[in-house]
Formats: sequence, C-alpha cells, structure tokens
Amino acid sequence: MFADTAHIEIKAGKGGDGRLSFRREKYKPNGGPDGGDGGRGGNVVALATHNANTLVNYRNVRTLAAEDGHAGGENRRHGKKGEDIIVKLPVGTQVWDGERLVADMATDGQEIVLAAGGRGGFGNAHFVSSVRQAPRTAEFGEPGEGLRVRLELKLVADVGLVGQPNAGKSTLLSVITSAKPEIADYAFTTLVPNLGMVKHRDDSFLVADIPGLIEGASAGRGLGDEFLRHVERTAVLLQLVDAQAADVAAEWRVIDAEIKTYAHGLEAKPRLTVLTKIDMILPDEVETKLAELAAVCGSKPLAISAPTHQGLTELLDRSLTMVVAARERRAIEEAEAEVPVIDTTGVSDFWEVNPEDEAWRLTGDRLEGFARRTNFEEPDAEARLRDIFHKNGVWRELRRAGAQPGEILRIGDNELVINE
Repeated sequence: MFADTAHIEIKAGKGGDGRLSFRREKYKPNGGPDGGDGGRGGNVVALATHNANTLVNYRNVRTLAAEDGHAGGENRRHGKKGEDIIVKLPVGTQVWDGERLVADMATDGQEIVLAAGGRGGFGNAHFVSSVRQAPRTAEFGEPGEGLRVRLELKLVADVGLVGQPNAGKSTLLSVITSAKPEIADYAFTTLVPNLGMVKHRDDSFLVADIPGLIEGASAGRGLGDEFLRHVERTAVLLQLVDAQAADVAAEWRVIDAEIKTYAHGLEAKPRLTVLTKIDMILPDEVETKLAELAAVCGSKPLAISAPTHQGLTELLDRSLTMVVAARERRAIEEAEAEVPVIDTTGVSDFWEVNPEDEAWRLTGDRLEGFARRTNFEEPDAEARLRDIFHKNGVWRELRRAGAQPGEILRIGDNELVINE
C-alpha cells in the first residue's frame, strides 16, 4: 500500500517540575534547601531516510508524543531529560502546519526538531541567595510544544517520467535502472511512484516513474493529482507517447494540458518528448509520428524502444545534459538566495497589559513563561512572581493604564489580585 499524505498530532514532552525539599540529616539539622531542577521534556524530531518510501505507517497514528522530563530530586539531583521521539520520514516529505511549511525533508539523514520539549522547572536549591537562605518555592516544568501537522510526500528525483497509461514508463525504468516496477499489458499497472538510479557516462541521476495520467487528472480524475505532486520536485520531465496510439499529437496534448492545468511550476520545467514502442510499428510510421509530435511540442522528439534498447543511448545522453544544466541552475539560484536570518534572541522580553472583561490581561512570552512555572498554591512562589513583575515594571504600567488595587490581572490561565 502506498500513502503520500497523513495527519498527526505531535506533542513534545513537558519539563519536569523542580523539587521543593530541605536536607534532613541527624547531625545536620540546618542542612538547608536541596531541591533539584526538573529535566527538560523530550523533543519530537523528524529524520529523513531513504529506508522509508511511504507514509503508510502514519495513516492510523493519531498522536506522537515525546517523553516528559523527570522531576528534580532531593540532594540537588537534576531530573532526567525526557527521551526524544524520532519520526522517520521518507526523503521528500514536507511537514505542514496549516499553510505554514514547518520542515522540508529533502536529504537523507536530515534532522529537524518539529516540537521542542518544555524547560524543566527550578528546584528550591536554585533560589538560595545571601538574602534568601531558605526559599520555599520551586517551579513547575513548562509544557512542550504541540501542533497538528500534515505530512506530504513529494518524491525527489532528477527526471520524472510522465505520460498516459501504457505509454511505456515502467518498462523504460526497468531497462535503464535496476528498479522492478510492475509491468503488464493493461492500463494503470503502476499504482505507486517508482524510483530508479541511472548510471551513465561516469555520472548518475535519479528517475521517478509517475503513475499514468489521463485527461482530467489535474482535477482528481483517475489516479488524479495525488501523483502529479511527485513531479513537482523533479528537475526534468520526459513525456512519453505510445507509438501505437492512433493520434500521437492528441495523446501529447492531453498530458501537456494536465501539466499546465496543475501548474505548481511544472509547465516551466525542461521537457523532452519521447516516442516509445517504435519496435511495434513500421519505420515509415515512426517518421510520420515523429513529425506529428514535433509539430505540437515545438522541439525534436526522440524515438525509442526500451525492450530492444533502440535509441536509449541518445535518450540518456539528452537526459543527462538536461539534468546537469538543471543542477547548475539550481546551484546558482541557491548561491544567490538570501541567507535566512536565524533568531538567536530566544524568548522575547516584550510584554503589554490590556483591559479584558472588567480585568486586565498581561501578555508576553517571557513573563507568561514565569507564570506557567509558578505554583500559585505556594505563597513564596507567588511572591517571587510578583517581585518579577515589579522589577519588569508591570505594576507601574498597570497604574499608568488606570488599574486599581483589588482588580484582577490575568496571565495565561492564572489570575492575581493587583495590590500595588
């Protein structure tokens, strides 16, 4: 079974809670706070691999969750980090969060963190200072990131073979590579894309055999656009036309129309028209049909017979030349592309307060993080959070905005009474 799309929930691990504890030993009655920090939650990591060629393993998976971090222990012991979960994906898989591309797994061995584990909370030993000898506060671990993603597999190949059913794509692939696609004398024998490596003149290139297209495929008819997506990532297209067709020009126009209708850049790809199965017709018919194809495609088509190897050397020479040119264009485009700016500032310090339903709402990544890690049932923990707000000017800004003592300040899922 082939599957090229899947939807799953991914959830990174929650950070472990910090420990609130005091050292108690017979001969050390004043051992002091010794609660350790919690461990970080595990990440959800995508790994691209050539050892997988389908997303079928994720079709019935609802959730992939990494392990939570472990809580801190006594004697300042740090909690164990949660185990990462590795999501093995076929090379060519794209990971989407709605309309946002999260990851493009284009090369074997590529790893990308899809969801980061939450930070572990500090234990009370972390808060010891010259003025705070016995802090009775420890933090909760932060929740891990989570999102619902769509996995979409698009094969990565140098050459894509396109054409109507029975155009000879599978036979050609089996002859020029070591691939073993299903071959039979009826339409739609190829129900999944097949890949094969061509080695030619001290070079090599990857060829993808895309299942046969029919009129209306771009709109979902027949095998539909589920397989047209795989042509998007190929550098060169070989459009195959069966020499036994009554009207080869009409056969060519059908595929040409589907490519242009589907768009996604397919119409701009270098394309070579190939007349196949010429061993099945007379030589005079070959010349006539080549002329008919040249009139509609605007370039010189090639004539081949995969079983007899007729014309294959010229086909591979032409294909390799086009692939090398496409690689050079891609290298230039990548060199000229803007280098992405990586945000190294971490969590933003920006915050603001706004009125909300007869209360006030404080928003800001850094301060919301402090609130998530605060145990509001511990007076010392709440006092620490209030002190953080004071040092960041939150109370001053609330007064300036017109807030009054006794009103409610909301931050995340928690509330505080304004008392300053």
